[in-house]
Amino acid sequence: MPQLNPAPWFFIMTISWLTFSLIIQPKILSFVSMNPPSNKPSTTTATTPWTWPWT
Repeated sequence: MPQLNPAPWFFIMTISWLTFSLIIQPKILSFVSMNPPSNKPSTTTATTPWTWPWT
């Protein structure tokens, strides 16, 4: 069964992951986030329970 031969596919997968982790990922992570997280305290809203007509 030729599907069980990992020789060509393992090499392709290894080269793909090395390319992603060494070349593409640092370029993507170098971008500055346009919406940095803010230090505002989160406000909780008061909710009222729903009045179900069948109760």
